[in-house]
Amino acid sequence: MVGTELLLGEIIDTNSAYLSEKLAEMGVDLYYVTKVGDNQNRIADLVRQACQRADLVITSGGLGPTSDDLTKEAVAQAFELELVLCRKALKAIEERFHSMHATMSDNNRRQAYLPAGARALPNPKGTAPGVLLELPEDKAVIMLPGVPIELKAIMDGSVIPYLKERTANGGGGIIGSRVLRFYGLGESTLESVISDLIAAQTNPTIAPYAGSGEVRVRITAKAKDELEAAQLIDIVEEELLARLDEYFYGYGDEGMEVVVARLLSAKKQTLATAESCTGGLISHMLTNVPGSSAFYMQGVVTYSNTAKARVLGVAPKLIEDHGAVSEEVARAMAVGVREWAGTDIGVSVTGIAGPGGGTETKPVGLVYFGLSSAQGVVVERRQFAGDRLQVKERTALAVLDLVRRHLLQRV
Repeated sequence: MVGTELLLGEIIDTNSAYLSEKLAEMGVDLYYVTKVGDNQNRIADLVRQACQRADLVITSGGLGPTSDDLTKEAVAQAFELELVLCRKALKAIEERFHSMHATMSDNNRRQAYLPAGARALPNPKGTAPGVLLELPEDKAVIMLPGVPIELKAIMDGSVIPYLKERTANGGGGIIGSRVLRFYGLGESTLESVISDLIAAQTNPTIAPYAGSGEVRVRITAKAKDELEAAQLIDIVEEELLARLDEYFYGYGDEGMEVVVARLLSAKKQTLATAESCTGGLISHMLTNVPGSSAFYMQGVVTYSNTAKARVLGVAPKLIEDHGAVSEEVARAMAVGVREWAGTDIGVSVTGIAGPGGGTETKPVGLVYFGLSSAQGVVVERRQFAGDRLQVKERTALAVLDLVRRHLLQRV
C-alpha cells in the first residue's frame, strides 16, 4: 500500500482488507501486506523484495497525476524499464474528461505512461488506469489506484478475471470459491458446530471469518474446471446448511439489505421505517439497493419523545410509564409508522446507542425493535456491545433480519 498519508494515519487503509478478502475468495495465498511512503527509491526496493518472495505483487496508490504519485516510476526503476506512453490509455483518459465536461490538464498525461511491456487496465470509475506488468519466471506486478471505488472496479473488471485465467493456464486447473453468510450466531459458536468438517477438510477447504455482526464461511475448491469446483463446493454447502440453515441468509457480497430487498420485491410487500437510535441507518441501507422505490415507501427519524408522539401517535403516557426504550414504545412505533405510511410492514427501533444515557436497568447497547404487519406485531429485545456506531450498525442489521424472517414466515 503506497502513500505517506497511510503512514501518518491520515487515511485508514481499507484497500488491503478488501484485497485480502478477494484474494482469499479465489484461494490465492496472501503472505505479506506492507505500507510504504511516497518515496521512489523505497517503493522500488520494496517491489523488488516483494517479487523475490512472491509470484504476484499488487500495489495500491501512487497512480495519480501529481508529482508525489510515483508507483509506476518506482516499478520501472525496480526492473530497469523505461516509462512509455500508452496511446490507448491516453485516449481513455481524454474520453473520461470529455464525458465529465472537464478540461484535462497536462499532468494528467502522466497517467498514460506505463513501464515498458506493461498494459493498462481500464478504470471505469476514474482517470488513472490500472497497470499489469508481467515479468520473467511467471511473476507479475499489478498496480491499482488508491481510491477504493476505483480499485474495486478494476479488480472486478480486470484483475479477478486475469487471476482466474492465470491459475487455469498454470496447469493446476482452477480455484473456485463460494462465500455463505450467516446471522444470529457468533464465529466461535459457528466454528464449534462445524469443527469436525474443518478438521477433516482437504479439498474443498472451509474458512469461517467474522464480519460486522455476522459470520461468513468461505468454501474453496481446486478442480479441473468450474463445473467440477461447483460440484465439490455444493457437497460441502449442503452439509453446512444441514447444520446451520436457520442462520443462513445469503451469498458472496450481498448484504442483508440486498436479501431483504429481493424478498420484499418478490413478495410485493411495502415497508416503512420508524427509527430512533439508528438515526436513519436502516433507511440508508435499504435505499442503497437499486430499485428500492418499489418496496420502500417512507421513513421517519423520531429521535425525541415529542416526535414519537406527534408523528407516530405514541401515547405520552406510554413513554412516561415505560420509558422511550421499551417493548411497549417499540410496539407503538411499529404500529404507528405502518398506519402513517399505509404499508404492508412497519418496523421500528428505539434504544441507547451510548456512550452515555444508560442506567443499571437499561444499559448502553439495549435496543427494542418491532415489526407490524397484518399478522400482528412482533417486538424483540437485544443487548449489543461496542461503541455508538457499532451499536447502530448491529441494530440495523438485526432489524433487517427480523424483516427477512417475517417474509420467510420464520417469526
